[in-house]
Order: sequence, then C-alpha cells, then structure tokens
Amino acid sequence: MPIAMFTADELAVVRRAYAHQVAAAAGTTNPRIEAAFAVVPREKFLGAPPWQVANLGGGYRPLLSSDLVLAYQDALFALQPDKGIDNGSPSLHARLLDELDVQIGDRIAHIGAGTGYYSAILAELVGAAGHVHAVEMDRDLAGHAQSALADRPNVSVIAADGNQWPRQEMDAVYVNFAVGRPAAPWIERLRPGGRLVLPLGVPRQGRPSSGGRHASHGAALRIERGASGLAARWISTAYFVCADGGLTIDDSEIEALTVAFKRGASSSSKACSGRPSRGSDAAGISAINGRSATTIPERFRQWANVRTSSSATTAVWRDNESPARERAPGFDSD
Repeated sequence: MPIAMFTADELAVVRRAYAHQVAAAAGTTNPRIEAAFAVVPREKFLGAPPWQVANLGGGYRPLLSSDLVLAYQDALFALQPDKGIDNGSPSLHARLLDELDVQIGDRIAHIGAGTGYYSAILAELVGAAGHVHAVEMDRDLAGHAQSALADRPNVSVIAADGNQWPRQEMDAVYVNFAVGRPAAPWIERLRPGGRLVLPLGVPRQGRPSSGGRHASHGAALRIERGASGLAARWISTAYFVCADGGLTIDDSEIEALTVAFKRGASSSSKACSGRPSRGSDAAGISAINGRSATTIPERFRQWANVRTSSSATTAVWRDNESPARERAPGFDSD
C-alpha cells in the first residue's frame, strides 16, 4: 500500500498544486479541467507500489519511496512495463481533453481506458447528468478500472476491444492508443456536433515485443461532426502505445502511413523556406507557424466528406463523391 506521509488537508493542497502545474504545462485555461485533476486521487489507478516511472531514454525505473504524494507529478507511471503501457502524461491528456471540449451532461466513450484514471477525470467533467463508457481490452487493466471506478455511478467499465465501441451515439469519443486508421464506430456513432480525439501513429519497427510497440511517428487529431461533414484539425505531436486487436495494421499500411508522415514533414520544410511544394493525392493536415505538417494516406478519405475550412490547421480532405463506409456494428446487450 502507498504510504501517507502528509495529512489529508496537506494532500489536498498537493493535488491542487499538481493540477495547476498540469494545466499550465498543457496550456489550458479551462478551470473545469484543472478542478478535475485536483480532486481525482491518481494513486488509486497506479497499482501497488513500488511504482515505476518512465526514463527519458526509454524504459522505467522504480521510485525509492512509496509515499503517495509522489503520484502527483507530470510523469508516466508504468501500469504494465513489460508491454510498455503506462498511465500517460497528465499534461498531454489535459491538452487533449481541452480539445475534446467536454460539456456537463455529455455521453463519452473512452477507448483504451487502462486502469481508469482519465475516465475518472472525464466523469468529473461530464458531471452526474453525463456518462462515461470506459472501454479496455486488457482484462487485468479493466478489472483494476472496475474496482477504482466503483464509486462513480456515471462510469461504466466495459472489457472489450475498442474496435467495436461505442454502440450508441456519443457526444465525444476519446481514444488513448495510437491507430493507423479509425474504427468505424468512432466516426459513425458521433452525434451532430460530436468530437473525436485520437492519436494517429505509425508502429515502430524492430521494437522487442516484450516492451510494447510504440509509435515512431505520431500526431493527435481532433475530428468534429458538423452539418456538412467532418472537420479535422491537427492538435500536436503525440506518441502512444499502438493498438492491438482489430485495429492492428499490416505492413503495407505501415509503409503508406510512414511515407505520408515523411511527406508532410518535407512539405512543411519547403513551406517554411518559401519554396513551393506540389500538392498530392494524400489528405493533408497542416500546422501553423512552421510546425510540422502531417499527411494522411488516401484510405483516410473513406471516413467521410470533409469540408475544407479557412483555418490553416484544418484538414484539407474533400471528396466529391460520397465514400463507401465500413458498416458500424449494431448495439447489443454485452
């Protein structure tokens, strides 16, 4: 068990300071996000000590103390170090949750919920009138989440492949593993005005299977369903552990996505140097002010017709014909 070397009142101050630092690092001024990080007890979701935190050069190292106050730092705590699965960077998640634009009363699918820490943050953001469907494929992680979230009636934990969820319409879908393509339900189950935030990633080649497979190229995207289709926007660089199960991509898809990322970086460099760059048949997501650009393979245009926006950060996907979409699974009572 973690050791409590601070009183409950002192720990509350530590949590508030941690939340303030996380929000500042994320660049969010949303007070609801900071408040959510200040009240959710992170230690409930980290497993039993001794805890391990990520090294800058890769791998994990054990913390020498089991004091629960150490959970309140912007660090990655290992959940399954042999698979490269951790609790994630709080500041990165704060930024992505800011982009998700969660409202009181929203119904949200959290895909790849792990042990449920960010499901609990989402539960704070949707309030008692909303609901979070926390989907996790790994049975051990899902079991931990079920226990840690048992006191939250506005969260349901579902042990299932995130490829098959959600099965009802949602206001938002939040994905916490890297994918080379989206699952059909993430798009098809978005309500009008619904938001999807997901990490796009190319699985790193040659990584030992015992360490998990992380992305070698990665970017977080925000997709919103509007009246005229789906508008997409690049958020930031983001590297997550890559999907297993039904969303695993084959070598040809990995190659195509790698080429697309490299083409995007090349186009961005040419744009910054003032040299013209030729357009391509790949869909493009560009960032402003000289940041890297990311291009997405043609297969992504099967998502939907996407309306071009005047924003420099909005995807320039547009099809003149209605695309063929993969059919989403129907709802059942599993």
